[in-house]
Amino acid sequence: MLPKLSFILGGAASGKSLWAENHLLCSGLDPVYLATSRVFDDEIKFKINLHKKRRDSRWLNIEAESDLRQPLSALTASQGVLIDCATMWLTNQMMDGQNLQLAQTELLSALSDCNAPIVVVSNEVGQGIVPDNAMAREFREAQGRLNIALAAQADTAVLVTAGLPQLLKGTLT
Repeated sequence: MLPKLSFILGGAASGKSLWAENHLLCSGLDPVYLATSRVFDDEIKFKINLHKKRRDSRWLNIEAESDLRQPLSALTASQGVLIDCATMWLTNQMMDGQNLQLAQTELLSALSDCNAPIVVVSNEVGQGIVPDNAMAREFREAQGRLNIALAAQADTAVLVTAGLPQLLKGTLT
């Protein structure tokens, strides 16, 4: 059985999405995939297609680039939802000129109100170099604040490195 909220964190290409997908599938719930990425170049299109190819017909796939409240509110307790990923969602909020603190507050509320167990994937962006421009630094700080808030609200938090999970909070079932 999945907890109400699982938070899966890792670096780029760490295996976090695949680990989160398998974690959700092991629950026996009907899997729902909320995809937050926008297709803005061939590289991201290729990566999205790789993610899609590894998910079979059990998955209900929903594109949710910015508004997660609506699809989350429609889910039932027999479903389990994977949000992949909070980093792309935050990028979309920033690029659309949204108030990031308000967007974060609304996301946390939508997660709390959802009837289905939720697995949120996010990138750890604070372990690299300090970005050389103001926008990148603003994003890094906003992503750090979002990750802290998601981890605080989560029942379970897992760091995935090289495909291996490291439990940070809660239990793995």
